[in-house]
Amino acid sequence: MKCNQAKNTANCTCTYDPCPRKGLCCECIVYHRRNGELPGCLFPPEVERTYDRSIARFVQMHQKR
Repeated sequence: MKCNQAKNTANCTCTYDPCPRKGLCCECIVYHRRNGELPGCLFPPEVERTYDRSIARFVQMHQKR
């Protein structure tokens, strides 16, 4: 399956502009998983902008619901 980077980039909510993985979702997931994080697209904008993409922050965010 070929990656549609242009389409993915249009829907990418990551605010880290110099990211070389923008629109390359498979690479993004691998990168963040290797660092014990989740991709920014799994967080609401106000949390994503803090760059705290830890699994603990994700769990904390969902426990408040």
